[in-house]
Amino acid sequence: MDFRDLPAGPKTLVNLKTPACLIGQEGDLVPLTIAIDGGTIVDGPVGEVIDMGGAIALPAFVDMHTHLDKGHIWPRAANPDGTFMGALTTVGADRIANWAAEDVEARMDFALRAAYAHGTRAIRTHIDSLQPQAGISFPVFRRMREKWAGKIELQASCLVSIDRVFRDGEFPEIAAIVAESGGVLGAVTYPVPDLAERLDDFFHFAKLYDLDADFHVDETDDPKSDTLRVVAEKVIEHGFARKVTVGHCCSISNMPEDVADSIIAKVAKAGLHVVSLPMCNMYLQDRHAGRTPRWRGVTMVHELKAAGVSVSFASDNTRDPFYAYGDLDMIEVMREATRICQLDHSGETWVRSFLTEPAEACGFAAPSLAPGAPADIVITRARSWTELFARPQSDRIVLRGGDPIDRTLPDYAELDHLMD
Repeated sequence: MDFRDLPAGPKTLVNLKTPACLIGQEGDLVPLTIAIDGGTIVDGPVGEVIDMGGAIALPAFVDMHTHLDKGHIWPRAANPDGTFMGALTTVGADRIANWAAEDVEARMDFALRAAYAHGTRAIRTHIDSLQPQAGISFPVFRRMREKWAGKIELQASCLVSIDRVFRDGEFPEIAAIVAESGGVLGAVTYPVPDLAERLDDFFHFAKLYDLDADFHVDETDDPKSDTLRVVAEKVIEHGFARKVTVGHCCSISNMPEDVADSIIAKVAKAGLHVVSLPMCNMYLQDRHAGRTPRWRGVTMVHELKAAGVSVSFASDNTRDPFYAYGDLDMIEVMREATRICQLDHSGETWVRSFLTEPAEACGFAAPSLAPGAPADIVITRARSWTELFARPQSDRIVLRGGDPIDRTLPDYAELDHLMD
């Protein structure tokens, strides 16, 4: 199957399969019929009846943790050694040298075209926000949000080191820009001596502007880095009622079990949403020259889910110093997360972590294959989980508004003029 095999207009797709948990049923993959008319899933049948041969159908994806502003700079700003510090310093230098509005806009648009072709309908991006960059990148984001309206719904979260979060200085200006952009307030937490005070100031502005929050947390293998615990405690202390997402949370996997369990209990009590970034974390974490990595770099997704915590997975970085690969392809994220985190043999609802859970965490419309929902659907040739994860599904069909889209990916050569 490819996009030319399905006609536009009304049609009824029979002999599909979908995960039972996505349609309110028990079990694994279950039979499904989808009737489409006027861009919407309807009670059928309507139009031509097409046998899909047992293909798996999913709602279009939500990618809740990306970095569109960093994407695709690798050709001019490669990580010199593959380490986290190598990424941090390389990105910082490239941002100062190259991140004019035209550069950021071209790379964002390129990334969005790829995500759309792969079947993504909603994205949250983090935006490096040290001034003057926030004043450059957020206006670009707003233009992209308008340009892509109706195709990909976009949110933006500022990205600021927690040691720069004060009630004076530049953070109030950044928070105002985020609020003006209808965004999410974000920061990177690590164990600075005054972390509690910095988080107090952070939540002051989140409450002032009534903003959701999104933190990069403990992106390290150091078990002494337990800022996740402090974030959870501060959410509880402040009675913060908006949604709070915490990403990465790597170090908890290296802590003693009893310590990790106590932190997970606080995360559950605080109602935090956890997003794991397995591809980027496995790329960066435990990397030492000449030494084989000893762990996979990811957070404790099984234990968090068992404690009732909302767990999602997302792309994270794309072809930049933090991750040299990737294409904002959520089927790739599903496949790699399943392998890296051993999601197989562990229940039948993990697919929600690529669809339902991130939509809830971000406040996007819930994905649905029920009558009345938009006919935004990804259909693969695969008929089972092992077929789905064995291949990249590059011949998938993506329906938007019920019609197949042209899935031609943008050519990397388009960005060559930016890489000189």
